[in-house]
Amino acid sequence: QIKLVHVSAVMLSGSFFAVRGLSLLAGLAWPRFAPVRYLSYGIDTVLLTAAMMLLTILPREIYANGWLLVKLGFVASYVVLGILAFRPQRGTGTRVALLSAAVLCFLQAYCIARAHHPAGALYLAGVL
Repeated sequence: QIKLVHVSAVMLSGSFFAVRGLSLLAGLAWPRFAPVRYLSYGIDTVLLTAAMMLLTILPREIYANGWLLVKLGFVASYVVLGILAFRPQRGTGTRVALLSAAVLCFLQAYCIARAHHPAGALYLAGVL
């Protein structure tokens, strides 16, 4: 049940981020409204709480190849890039680059979690 909550929160967080980012690029103001930001924070709090719960109940051997550390690096990058992208003083080109990079970090973190391998998307694609 914890994994279901975690996976659901991951999908909701990524989807909500993408919708907010595309809306911001379209010139809409609602992505910066306080209730929208607080909803995003709430979703991410549920996500982080479920992740910490999974971390405490899963056996340590599952993390032996370092995939979790690599995934956390991509998650941290996703958060920082997202914060920078939503700042009002950014130009459109910079915002597009930051949002694109954030989405790529999110997707790589997702692939790493699915594969339980640090190479993530490359591993799932059979390249490694």
